[in-house]
Amino acid sequence: MTSGHSFYITTPIYYPSDVPHIGHGYTTVAVDTLARWHRQSGDDTWMLTGTDEHGQKMLRAAAANGATPQEWVDKLVTESWFPLLQTLNVANDDFIRTTQPRHEERVQAFVQAIHDRGYIYAGEFEALYCVGCEEFKTESEIVDGTGEFEGLKVCAIHSKPLELLQEKNYFFKLSEFQDALLDLYKNTDFVRPDSARNEVVSFVKNGLKDLSISRSTFDWGIKVPWDDSHVIYVWVDALLNYATAIGYGADDEEFGRRWPGHHVVGKDILRFHAVIWPAMLMAAGLEVPRGVFAHGWLLVGGEKMSKSKLTGIAPTEITDVFGSDAYRFYFLSAIPFGHDGSFSWEDLSARYQAELANGFGNLASRTIAMIERYFEGIVPPAGTYTDGDLEIQRITADAATTADAAVDRFRIDEAITAIWTIVDALNGYITDNEPWALAKDDAQRGRLGTVLYTAAEGLRALAALLSPVMPIATEKLWIALGAAETLGRLPDQPLREAGTWGQLRPGTSVNGLAPLFPRVEQA
Repeated sequence: MTSGHSFYITTPIYYPSDVPHIGHGYTTVAVDTLARWHRQSGDDTWMLTGTDEHGQKMLRAAAANGATPQEWVDKLVTESWFPLLQTLNVANDDFIRTTQPRHEERVQAFVQAIHDRGYIYAGEFEALYCVGCEEFKTESEIVDGTGEFEGLKVCAIHSKPLELLQEKNYFFKLSEFQDALLDLYKNTDFVRPDSARNEVVSFVKNGLKDLSISRSTFDWGIKVPWDDSHVIYVWVDALLNYATAIGYGADDEEFGRRWPGHHVVGKDILRFHAVIWPAMLMAAGLEVPRGVFAHGWLLVGGEKMSKSKLTGIAPTEITDVFGSDAYRFYFLSAIPFGHDGSFSWEDLSARYQAELANGFGNLASRTIAMIERYFEGIVPPAGTYTDGDLEIQRITADAATTADAAVDRFRIDEAITAIWTIVDALNGYITDNEPWALAKDDAQRGRLGTVLYTAAEGLRALAALLSPVMPIATEKLWIALGAAETLGRLPDQPLREAGTWGQLRPGTSVNGLAPLFPRVEQA
């Protein structure tokens, strides 16, 4: 049953010039978790990810590896980027590649449309360009080189020399949209968090220049429809994936069903998404996105994740040891979403042991084990509830409501914190009520049943609420509780009703549960 609400969400499309690192994985699992939450809440959900395969950087990388650009991107996507989704257990609905005909044809239709509406003109251009960023640099983004690049102007991000480009290009009248964009930002939900919104507002208030949207010095890209001696600027090509993937220019019904959507991006590409992209949509007479959320950087040794600086860590280095659920939980709970966060193996290991293995995992294992031992594997009925039992019910209901509100704000970390109050409360509840002691007194059998039903029903709520974050472990728990037999598939459980007490039926047979988070041997 659907809620009738559309929820379309995207990752940025990744530039597959190198293998993915945990920064790419961070963005992807965050978007996947948001999509899973809304999908399980009954919203008409669609998650898009993909790869950005054109541009000068890709052309040069292919040549350096003795391949055509298409051969090179096919190899990268097949060997590295598709497997990333499996490694991290991502349930995306579509994967778009900018070399696909569906994308190229629809990009040309969009660019032709804004040209016909008078927003594109021909002109000459000279500026410093960073091939690594695929971007012309403003004065604030240019620094003086040092060492081997002393005396040269270099990119502030890549620390590599910039190239002076002089071309006759086509330009988009971005400057005409300054006031409209500032009006858009008055909706404080359009760019989040506040720090990102403030940055964008300041940037636009300083004045916008028209944007060069074509290149004529190489041909690895989508042809400008009215002038095939030019290819469309790779960032214009890339941004349009959010529209082309859901039918722009080909399937009006599907486009109308999905658009507008939400974009989650790293803060380093915020301006493209919060300035250029909505301006292009305005020029085409289309709705702007529902919002752009800019998350922070993953830092290793105090520096932004980077292959060139040897700080890149492959997701498999983590998942091979801890599993994909632990990867997802750690990055989504340990870092306030929207802020920078530092990664360390020590912190990951400590949280895995304390929160997952000892906290959640042990709670699940001992509850199932006690139902098997004391009630022959049958979930007992609850008797009269005490104030302590009712407190668990209140905490569960409040956690579900608070988590849903946090997800609406894109604060996955706050949602997990809210849900974890159930884990902590149930562990304390079992310690206080001592079911192993109650089991020794036949007169306390009714009370023992109430305690274990309360623990099992709390686990039922936890399995539902945590399933978007940790789909593998929660599915194992769901089956162990016997809930699959009586309540149906876990992904079909309505999350906004997960806190309603009493859904797990007494008389349900539980099944043995292996450790959800096995002990990890430390080297």
